Amino acid sequence: MTQIASVAQYQSNEIQQLALRELNFMDLYVCLEGPGIAHYRQGVVNGLMSEVDLDVPAEFQNDVEELAEYLRGNFKGVEKGFNFGGVRLRASKLETSNGEVWAAMRRIADLPPALNKLGFIPQFVPLLRDFGKRSGLILLCGATGQGKTTTASSLLLDYLENYGGVAFTIEDPVEYNLEGRRGGAGFCYQSEINNEDEWGKMLKRSLRWHPRYIVVGEVRTPDAANQLLRAATSGHTVITTMHAGSMEEALEGLLQLAEMELGARASLLLAAGLTAVVHQSFGPTGLNATFMATEQNNPGSPIRALIRDKRIGQSRTFSDQQMALLMQNGKLFGGRG
Repeated sequence: MTQIASVAQYQSNEIQQLALRELNFMDLYVCLEGPGIAHYRQGVVNGLMSEVDLDVPAEFQNDVEELAEYLRGNFKGVEKGFNFGGVRLRASKLETSNGEVWAAMRRIADLPPALNKLGFIPQFVPLLRDFGKRSGLILLCGATGQGKTTTASSLLLDYLENYGGVAFTIEDPVEYNLEGRRGGAGFCYQSEINNEDEWGKMLKRSLRWHPRYIVVGEVRTPDAANQLLRAATSGHTVITTMHAGSMEEALEGLLQLAEMELGARASLLLAAGLTAVVHQSFGPTGLNATFMATEQNNPGSPIRALIRDKRIGQSRTFSDQQMALLMQNGKLFGGRG
């Protein structure tokens, strides 16, 4: 028995332990309470996103155990952004039906990718960049895990580096590190929300910083929707995300939240303040996107009229027309939008 134990110990010591940053993972799942085995979803493999889920190899177990111990002592809420072993992670905690406690972690970079590296078709990138010259609301929507937060952060970084100005972010948790000087004339302040009722209050506070750009990690409450629309119609560029299956669902969802605070005025503010709504999802070959954009300084834009009349479901025709125009000549307006 002693000899077998010694052989096992020798074999264990022979495993070359590797740092977690060397593991090619997009999502990492670690059991904090219970016997569950850590596993991970691979990142990019052969240039494409992978859906393969594997147990964490033995050579990474030391780092995983240290990570689990860190989370047991420092993870007090249900969402957390943090750095560990040279890796930036966003974590979500859950107690499962069998009593185990798990943390699911998404790997993120310190800085978001450049706008032209996100995976959008090339014709779409100049249009996204042009949105930053306008005031108004840029609404990014899609299912969970489809890169909305990354796109929002890439947009903000691009705008600060190209156009300058002050930015204020409201996040839960802070993911990418955008704090401080960005480019020659841009500066970013980042804040983190801990309670649901803080979204609207922090949005109202952000206006005292006179930001050119405001990023709201997600619209969750009526008060936040109210303050967001007020900011979008008072000279600010507001970027936010929503979980939604389509552009129409996102606009309807935002409108319903805002109506709880603003009543009938909500549709008027949304129509006046909207710059664009973008729905994105990952496909086998990259990032797919559909969009609708309003024409600047045109209150009679058909998209705005449909929002005012609460006929958002009829707006898809204009989205198809705008995509066709963009693919033909790289421009949208000159016609109406």
